[in-house]
Amino acid sequence: MNEIVRKERYSEQVFMMAISTPLVARKAQAGQFIIIRGTETGERIPLTIADFDRERGELEIVVQEIGKSTKVLGTMEPGQSILDVTGPLGIPTHIGKVGTVCCVGGGVGIAAVHPVARALKEAGNRVVSIIGARNRSLLFWEDKMRAASDELVVTTDDGSYAAKGFVTDRLKELIEPRATSREPRAGESGSSELEARSSKLDLVFAVGPTVMMRAVAETTRPHGIKTVVSLNPIMVDGTGMCGGCRVLVGGKPRFACVHGPDFDAHEVDFANLMARQRQYLDKERAALDAL
Repeated sequence: MNEIVRKERYSEQVFMMAISTPLVARKAQAGQFIIIRGTETGERIPLTIADFDRERGELEIVVQEIGKSTKVLGTMEPGQSILDVTGPLGIPTHIGKVGTVCCVGGGVGIAAVHPVARALKEAGNRVVSIIGARNRSLLFWEDKMRAASDELVVTTDDGSYAAKGFVTDRLKELIEPRATSREPRAGESGSSELEARSSKLDLVFAVGPTVMMRAVAETTRPHGIKTVVSLNPIMVDGTGMCGGCRVLVGGKPRFACVHGPDFDAHEVDFANLMARQRQYLDKERAALDAL
């Protein structure tokens, strides 16, 4: 039960695990998450389901080693079993046919946005995905995201791979084509080549660091583009009992585990979310130092 069947390390800090958990995999849907406890003394941590195979009874998670629990998880190898896997949890991402969708994934958020992009494409939408990371070593799943999208744009903050800049820079180019686009040739009608390529966005779905999701929300807000983000607050039980994942959405308290994790980005109080994410930093550092 909960056996690790595959593991692939993408960088010094980021790795993928495939876990055999038939009951969870059978019910998993895009946008949902699991809560795992690696060992008897480990803490419960929420991780978005990055991929799932119902027939094989497997699901995949992508983990970035930041604190004690994720580092301990990183030491586990195929053949070992994770003590607890609870899920699938959260409300699945609403998948419907809306038109042209831009799926934005930053860092390990690439794994979280993958099943959503795939489901939206399967539903008949035109999916343009933007993925980015701080540098090339932290970028992964380019091939999987290309398969899940009609068009893929790749960027790195430092320019070590593909275009240099943030995912929001690429998003702005889709929303507001630059004046450097070529002009129509004689006999052509319409506007520039880039304007023709970057059709109106009907929906933006973003997953990544909180500061990135806030930047995406502020990029789309002036244009009135519906934007959804998958939030990652501190979480303990995942069933709405502990209240640790409380977020403010539209001025009202919501629990990300049972009311989300997807929310209207333009309604999220990101300042409150980031403040709550920082409240246990001292304890997290102490636990890591002790390890």
